[in-house]
Amino acid sequence: MTRLVIILLLLFTWPARAEDYAVVVSVSAGIDQLEEKMIRDVFLRKRQFANSRRLFPVNITGDVEIRRAFEREVLGMNRDQLNQYWIESHFQGVSPPGTQASIEALIQVVSRVDGAITYLPRSQVTEQMRVIHEF
Repeated sequence: MTRLVIILLLLFTWPARAEDYAVVVSVSAGIDQLEEKMIRDVFLRKRQFANSRRLFPVNITGDVEIRRAFEREVLGMNRDQLNQYWIESHFQGVSPPGTQASIEALIQVVSRVDGAITYLPRSQVTEQMRVIHEF
């Protein structure tokens, strides 16, 4: 009985983790893989090209777990730090990536816009996409 109580306590107090996600581009983008630093630079708009292909980073709108995980793990910033980064970048003529309101909208953009790059739950990746990095 004590073991059962301990197991249940562990299950309910274990920190919640976002579903694993992948950074994706369309299959036609001609990119097989990108290192994490390059992905970071693309989403911070420090780099616009990979393999001679112009990339258009797209985030999901709002304060959702997959975006928080991406910002923390890939960009190395929390939301306040990232907001400050974009305020400072604005005065240098650099705009943040585009956004879409839902995972479904991100899927449509990556499937239809050559060079679009985003992150999705692994379970949402389709055959029109190429996984270029997994987390």
